[in-house]
Amino acid sequence: MNTPIPSIIALLHGPDQPGIVARISNWIFSRGGNILDTDQYCDFEQNVFFQRVEWMHHEDRAHVRRLADAFAKMVQADLGMRVRIGFSDERAKLGVLVSKIPHCLHELIYRWQVGELKGDLACVVSNHRDLEPLAEAAKVPFHHVPVPRENRAASEAEQLEILHRYGVELVVMARYMQIVSADFLERLIAPVINIHHGFLPAFPGSQPYHQAHTHGVKIIGATAHYATANLDEGPIIAQDVTRINHRSSVADLIRKGRHLEQLVFADAVQAHLDHRVLVYGRKTVLFE
Repeated sequence: MNTPIPSIIALLHGPDQPGIVARISNWIFSRGGNILDTDQYCDFEQNVFFQRVEWMHHEDRAHVRRLADAFAKMVQADLGMRVRIGFSDERAKLGVLVSKIPHCLHELIYRWQVGELKGDLACVVSNHRDLEPLAEAAKVPFHHVPVPRENRAASEAEQLEILHRYGVELVVMARYMQIVSADFLERLIAPVINIHHGFLPAFPGSQPYHQAHTHGVKIIGATAHYATANLDEGPIIAQDVTRINHRSSVADLIRKGRHLEQLVFADAVQAHLDHRVLVYGRKTVLFE
């Protein structure tokens, strides 16, 4: 059986100038490529052009990768733009950080098992053992790493060793109820996606929905973002909201909030794996 030739996916951004789309399209066409999908956006305030383009070549895999390298060099040298290259057949290895709350891990496992997740769950690391049966049932290696207040550095070192051992390329915090340090993020050398309720910076702490109920809020939501040293201030990938009213109980808020968290989290992870997220500054461009 012949292995399908992967398509090339390029995410690029840099100073806007006339003719960028034409030059990229012509470069691909002149080398026998067939564009499958393209989307672009220009930030006129910053004069920055963004594009995602996916195309195929009817060549062998090695030649396709050489073409991708040549394209990246052209974009950098001729257009003065930054570029990131991916391939349609790539499956990133995911490492999951989680505590006791299962719903986001459930969603990832489900999407992985039914083939909707363009990546593989390499390991689950938790500061509690509550979700070990869930990981074991899905045949995902589980590692328990307690995080005592008096020695967080040692715990993070153990977590890093585990994640590096499995070759993790993306870490997802599926309701991991611990703060990760700037040193951890720097040494990890992989992007981290976090999910939390959409109230922040209002209603921090362990009972945000109770606080929201007390304050009579009318909208609840969820936010997925890349984790940075500035806690919950990283570039946002996805958000969603739902309305509630005076009849909604705390249980209603928690149920609706967790449902939003599941969907927003999984959508953000999928967008990253599909090479549809481009970070610049404190923002993201999310290509459809």
